[in-house]
Amino acid sequence: MTDERTKMNATIYKIVPALLWQEARRAGQFAGAPIDLADGFIHFSTHDQVAETAARHFEGQTDLLLVAVDADALGDKLVYEPSRGGALFPHLYAPLTLDAVRWEKPLPLGADGKHIFPELAP
Repeated sequence: MTDERTKMNATIYKIVPALLWQEARRAGQFAGAPIDLADGFIHFSTHDQVAETAARHFEGQTDLLLVAVDADALGDKLVYEPSRGGALFPHLYAPLTLDAVRWEKPLPLGADGKHIFPELAP
């Protein structure tokens, strides 16, 4: 059985509006999007979850960034908890410090209205 605190993937992903991410860069950390602030933790997705997250929660939205984060750098403030369909999702119970960010890339919409993802590391 998987312990909820076990890091399941070395890289986790956050979909962020570009303007909100610019504010985080100026502040030196990301406190979260409005949904994160309301829930008390920053929502992330694993490699296998992020495309469905985009489809469910960011459908048709433009000016988004995909931010790749080193899960191991977040320590015990990162907890994997059951969410959509009982799957374990990474939740960060602290601000995201920018030193844990591996990269950020645009997440544009394709002609079919779905987001076009860069190559992702598991």
